[in-house]
Amino acid sequence: MIAIIDYKAGNLASVRLAFQELGVEAVITSDADKLLAANRVVFPGVGAAGSAMRNLRELGIRDIIPAVVERGTPFLGICLGMQILFEKTEEDGGAECLGIAAGSVKRFRPASRADKVPHMGWNAVEQTRPHFLFRDIADGTEFYFVHSYYAEPARPELVLGRTEYAGVAFASVVGEANWIATQFHPEKSGRFGLQLLRNFCEWKP
Repeated sequence: MIAIIDYKAGNLASVRLAFQELGVEAVITSDADKLLAANRVVFPGVGAAGSAMRNLRELGIRDIIPAVVERGTPFLGICLGMQILFEKTEEDGGAECLGIAAGSVKRFRPASRADKVPHMGWNAVEQTRPHFLFRDIADGTEFYFVHSYYAEPARPELVLGRTEYAGVAFASVVGEANWIATQFHPEKSGRFGLQLLRNFCEWKP
């Protein structure tokens, strides 16, 4: 069973529907025991980092995500779910995040007016390192992005994919051991997004 973390915000239903399209059972839950017992865990993110962290604390599951990762359970973070894995973010005037990955999250500051923030739409992902998540997905495949902030990992080896926008070649896929995260939304990215989710379901870290 896949558990989708319910933090009282985010794009929860569309992520569950994407898994259902793959014939995979997924439940939306904020129950700590269910999250710890799940075979795989997904944190789909839409919204602001500060409020997401506050909701996790109020729900009593702030420490569940690190516990899930430490147990070796395959974990997928999506968009905001990627950003909160890092130590801190510039969003909301500066907020502390989960600290699973060393690094910080910064806001796009385009030099050109042609580069709008948020970064919204389809953009290519350059695969910087091989990973099972990319199985049957060609290098340079486009995925759907909606974000104003991007992660800057302290350790380059965490970066699995990069995307260029507003003069920045930012980390659009990161991962290590049993966790992985994408800045784009696979559930909104058509057949290749579904392929990525299928790969996550079959991944054996």
